[in-house]
Parts: sequence; structure tokens; C-alpha cells
Amino acid sequence: MRPPRTVWSLETLGRVRLSRHFYMREFLFSEIGAIHGIPNIPDDPDRAIAAGRQFCEALLDPLEDTFGRVALRSGYRSRALNDYGNANGLNCAKTDNPMECHVWDRAGPMVAGATVVIPWFADQFDQGRDWRDLAWWVHDHLPYSELWFFPKLCAFNLVWRDDPWRTISSYVAPRGMLLRRGAAPDEDAATRARRYADFPPFGGAVVPAAIAPL
Repeated sequence: MRPPRTVWSLETLGRVRLSRHFYMREFLFSEIGAIHGIPNIPDDPDRAIAAGRQFCEALLDPLEDTFGRVALRSGYRSRALNDYGNANGLNCAKTDNPMECHVWDRAGPMVAGATVVIPWFADQFDQGRDWRDLAWWVHDHLPYSELWFFPKLCAFNLVWRDDPWRTISSYVAPRGMLLRRGAAPDEDAATRARRYADFPPFGGAVVPAAIAPL
């Protein structure tokens, strides 16, 4: 697929279905792009789609199948948009930083990520629930690469890689790195499971079945 240059070709890109629950268009909105007039359009749509599919199928679909609606805060970023955000202190890592997960179509090892919110958990977080309850649930159920938690809405960066790093960090107290790459959790499996014993069953959200073709 060529990089979109018209409204119609961008609409076509937006209609690409990445997984059961997600389409490409949902990942293209950017406050930086909207305010500063920088198009958030992939230079390599095919690579962005391929990475996005891996991400959505492995991580986002299971979240939505368990907790219901998953809200996207920051999804895909084009190189131009991400470079602008980094240069102007807008919470974007350098595009070539190995930790940068939003530029899905950059060269090198394939990576895709997004900043997401789980409203079901955000409501509990606002009442004082520990972010680590959700972090350990993800660790024990999903093939994530990195998690990074933020104070507002308990939003977190969720990252997919072919070769996952399995790291967990947070700007929420207790701040810092909860799990380092290659390290074992500091809580055993039983202790972790007690943290999220009241969570919905894995994949248990009610999703209507597709209508069979006539």
C-alpha cells in the first residue's frame, strides 16, 4: 500500500481491520497533529499494519475481551510527528530510541504499542486501588513486552515485540521499575493472583457472535 496522499486513500487505510475489535483509524488521531498541523500518516503503511495487527491480536483484543471497552490515548505516530513531539518536549521519546513504541513503521525490529486506559480499572484506581494489581494481571495473562504506568486514569503504555522485554515501570507511587528485563517478579504467583482475584474472568466479556452468512 502506498502512503495516503488523498482523503480517499487515507479513508482506505483507516478501514483496515487490525483485529476483531480494532481498525487502523482508531490509532491515527493525535493531539500534536491536530494542534500543530502535522499529518499522522505512515510512511510505510504495510509495515505499520503488520505491526499493528500483531499488537492488537496479542494484547488489545484479550484486554477488551476481558474488561470491555479499552480506550486509546496515544496510538500510532508518524516519524515526522514523533520527531516534532520530541524536539518540543511533548512527551515523545526519540524516534530511534529502542524504547519508542509508537512509530510502528520505523526500520529495525518490529515494535508496536499504544497508551491505553481500561475504564473498568480506572474507576477503581481513582478510589485508591493499586496500579500493580493490573500490572501483575497483564504480566500473568498476556505476552507483553513493556508496561509503563501513568498517574492520570492509570493509563499505561502497552508494547508488543517479537522478542518481548517483559519490563514494568511506573510514574505512579511506588515509582520506578517494578520488573527489570530478565528478572523474576518479586511476588510469587499466588500473591500476585490474590491481587486480582476480583477481576473479570479472562476473555469473559460478552461479545455478540458474528451473524452467519445466508
